[in-house]
Amino acid sequence: MAWKWPSGSSSNGSEEWTGFIDQGVTMEGTLQLTGTFRIDGNVKGNIISEQTLILGENAKVEGQIEGNRVVIAGRYDGVIFAKGRVEIQAKGVVTGEVHSPCLVIDPGGIFDGRCHMLASSDTSTSASVTIPIRALSQA
Repeated sequence: MAWKWPSGSSSNGSEEWTGFIDQGVTMEGTLQLTGTFRIDGNVKGNIISEQTLILGENAKVEGQIEGNRVVIAGRYDGVIFAKGRVEIQAKGVVTGEVHSPCLVIDPGGIFDGRCHMLASSDTSTSASVTIPIRALSQA
């Protein structure tokens, strides 16, 4: 079951919530997600997300994350591979590696590790630049 964002609360009205792991829940293994997903419990393992993954203030996650957008307000230890952006909010603590074209750390957020800034998937590495040059004609 998917829940749609209430209109007006998100800039992307088509983004769907696919679920959450609440406080007090512990999970070990691989988690594959298609929509927006929130974790407030304990997870150990790999998380593969196609859209937005939110680690709430009570989340304790250890492992590898592959995703598009990752928002961290809790604790995370591991390696993140994000196609979009990684956001570490004010109470978020990240230990490990971040591979992303965009990393945002809010005041109060903690990042202890290595960051690898990748080129955005929208940018082409073979793009050429044309600079027009005007010739002076002498009569």
